[in-house]
Amino acid sequence: MGKMKKKGESGAATNYISRNQALKKLQLSLADFRRLCIMKGIYPREPKNRKKVNKGSTAYKTYYYVKDIQYIAHEPVLKKFREFKIFMRKLKRAMGREEYGDAKRIEENKPVYTLDHIVKERYPTFTDALRDLDDALSMVFLFSMLPQTNQIKGEFIQRCKRLKVEFQHYIIASNSLKKVFISIKGIYYQAEIQGQKITWVVPHQFAQHLPNDVDFRIMMTFIEFYTTMVGFINFQLYHNVNLAYPPQLNINNNNKESSDTKYCQEVDLDDEKLAALSVSLKATLEDTTQELELDKFTNDDSNEEEAKQANDEEFETKFKQLFDGKKFYISREVPRDALVFIIRCFGGEVSWDETVGIGSTYTEKDDGITHQLIDRPSINNQRLDRHYVQPQWVFDCVNSRQLEPVNDYVPGSMLPPHLSPFVEEQEGDYIPPERKQMLEKEKELLRAEASGDEEEEQEEASEDETEEAEQEKETKPKKKAGNKRKHVEVNKKDDDDGKDEMSAEEKKLALMMLPKKKKALYDKIMHSKKKKATHARKLEEKRTQHDKKVSSKKSKN
Repeated sequence: MGKMKKKGESGAATNYISRNQALKKLQLSLADFRRLCIMKGIYPREPKNRKKVNKGSTAYKTYYYVKDIQYIAHEPVLKKFREFKIFMRKLKRAMGREEYGDAKRIEENKPVYTLDHIVKERYPTFTDALRDLDDALSMVFLFSMLPQTNQIKGEFIQRCKRLKVEFQHYIIASNSLKKVFISIKGIYYQAEIQGQKITWVVPHQFAQHLPNDVDFRIMMTFIEFYTTMVGFINFQLYHNVNLAYPPQLNINNNNKESSDTKYCQEVDLDDEKLAALSVSLKATLEDTTQELELDKFTNDDSNEEEAKQANDEEFETKFKQLFDGKKFYISREVPRDALVFIIRCFGGEVSWDETVGIGSTYTEKDDGITHQLIDRPSINNQRLDRHYVQPQWVFDCVNSRQLEPVNDYVPGSMLPPHLSPFVEEQEGDYIPPERKQMLEKEKELLRAEASGDEEEEQEEASEDETEEAEQEKETKPKKKAGNKRKHVEVNKKDDDDGKDEMSAEEKKLALMMLPKKKKALYDKIMHSKKKKATHARKLEEKRTQHDKKVSSKKSKN
């Protein structure tokens, strides 16, 4: 007979370890342990049975997997944390003894660590890194707009600004932007990179006030890892599209350099022009792939899916060059960064007043300007050779994937609703009338493309078959056909009524035969559907009331 197993020596009790036990095992402070867990991507775990893990106690504790703690114990950064603790102790001792020469020597030998190996461990493939890019980009864009404080170091802010500009230039060069949306939180962007949809948020261009209830030490640890990760991703993305990294501007003759130096030092001039996003980047090699065109072979056995795929690709290429041939000028009251980024992503040219920021390529008097973005009620001395529109027009054109009519966005006019492209309507949801119009337009475009293909197929069909069909129709007696139709219609109505009654009875019987658990689940589903329907009805009522108020105001005016 074997030995009796003691409680807590096997099973769930050995798979988990509390946070205090982990701190003792690793000989770390709580702050360093948090930093290490954030860098390595290790999170607390909730055991299924707390009593078994905690030896019968129900006291709340934070638990981790034992394997995760063993994995952390062999981390090279852990050794650097311990070296840093010794470094701080030596530095304090030297400063306390007023040995400033030794203190300077000790500070020069400060231990430094890198996170390159951690990025490679956490993301074995490039696709894995792209899937986890959403939060990293949102954090990088946020920190690029924050002010420097005691908690937020200036070097991290500058690094985030550089990474932000590099990523924006890649999106412009690859035409990867798909969706944009302005919200209270900021501007949402979605790009598609190598089949992965990446969504990030950019705060509005306001002076940011740092709240007191946010622990910036934890955020600094995240941004320390994210900057390393985004740097690796930017390098690989630039390599994929044949761009030089670090990015270099594709400028041969810089005529405006003398005027730009009035507003910026020569040392920072290249960085400022790079951040303006108004000029394309230099490629490592001459790109000859665009000049080559593949031969298209027609196949009689080609499927409809292939034809549909070809139409989708053609529509996508047109969408990527939505603003191609358009020349924009941004007035000084319009937020510049977001609009320059969006316009450049879709092949448009853009400029602004040189006193607003460095990087403008042409003035307001340029005759080639097609659209001028204005965010004021009216403007004097309007020119007839260009359109004056509000900034929302650019966002709505991208979301509708076509150029919207300019008359709805005239300066001083009431703008149409700015609909979110990220909402996917389901059955029973409330759909605004503007969204319905947008969906109908998309359907019409698809129908037009499909009808063009059908016409070609119909032309190839033989005329003999149509003549035979007409002859057969003429030979049939009209009265009998009419009587038969009436008879068939009556029979169909009777059959439909009978089927409805049978289906209702069968449904009632099926509900009666359901077990209690499934019946409760069915009731929950029906309750949620009813709740959804009432919510949609309330929104429709609100919309009708709003439309009545707007129409009454217009009639009074």
